[in-house]
Amino acid sequence: MFIDRVRILARAGKGGRGCVSFLRELHRPNGGPSGGDGGTGGSIILEVDPHMNNLGHLSYLPHQYATRGEHGGSNQMTGRNAKDLILKVPPGTVVTRLDADLPPPEDPDAPIPQQKMLAIPPTGTELEFIVDLTAPGQRFVLCKGGDGGRGNRHFKSSTNQAPRRYEEGWPGETGQFLLELKSIADVGLVGYPNAGKSTLLSRLSNATPKIGSYPFTTLAPMIGVTEFPDFAKFTVADIPGLIEGAHEGRGLGHEFLRHVERCRLLLFVIDMSGHEGRDPADDYALLRKELKLYRAELATRPALIVANKMDLPGSAENLAAFKKKVRRKVIPISAEKIEGVEDLKELLRQALEK
Repeated sequence: MFIDRVRILARAGKGGRGCVSFLRELHRPNGGPSGGDGGTGGSIILEVDPHMNNLGHLSYLPHQYATRGEHGGSNQMTGRNAKDLILKVPPGTVVTRLDADLPPPEDPDAPIPQQKMLAIPPTGTELEFIVDLTAPGQRFVLCKGGDGGRGNRHFKSSTNQAPRRYEEGWPGETGQFLLELKSIADVGLVGYPNAGKSTLLSRLSNATPKIGSYPFTTLAPMIGVTEFPDFAKFTVADIPGLIEGAHEGRGLGHEFLRHVERCRLLLFVIDMSGHEGRDPADDYALLRKELKLYRAELATRPALIVANKMDLPGSAENLAAFKKKVRRKVIPISAEKIEGVEDLKELLRQALEK
């Protein structure tokens, strides 16, 4: 199941407690204070894993707790620092804060009640941006672990040679966060449902998407890699079909459109056969309109136009009319018959190199 939007409640570990202890040895029966410091609590760290493509593993574990540091010991022994909790996320994960830091719990080891989890806000809601994780291996400390408390040896003074004072460990950071995945690809396929985008992706790359003769066969973005004999390559993302009103969230438009934002080049896939009763020129105009209304900068993104399904009756006539209306270069292909696909690959490579 492809999940690209999750919220988590994260709590770093509390620091260990300082120790109250006095040195007692054979020849030093009245040694001074020797209490050690507590260890540091574990932090919660996000790490980019290039082998992951969605956030499903976090949707079933919304509560993420790091462990606390060990308490200090006698003979000035510092408690062991807790291990950090590493959460793997795919490239393209954007992290925002859902709320202010939660107050420290009375018991740092007690689970936070489920009712304190905030609901996922609607797409487009303005939230506090934290970090954009894009590079493989990139790390970010989401919640920092608390420092350990000091032992009684730190409180010795000229007037108090045997202090019994110590410090509790400091609580770790706590908060609720929204993680959203925005796919990273060089080329994004944009088109109406059933325009042949999945078939084209399978011809351009090594991807094996689900292909059907009905709308909305693709329900989640899929990325494939196009390779050349000279080892050059680029990535292609198949974005689920858009419909009119997608910029307002119609047809899960917001869920799909966010995956177009990072694409360097847009490839408009137009069904030139018109067998579903739509005018290809109207399809192209509406797709451009939805992208612009969603994010104005997408209207200026480099783009190519592909006239697909040229093997079907009426496509040639529709292509001639389309060129008169659009007045832009159009690349005729038939993804089903693998006609013109190799030329399209070269054109995409040249456009990306520019």
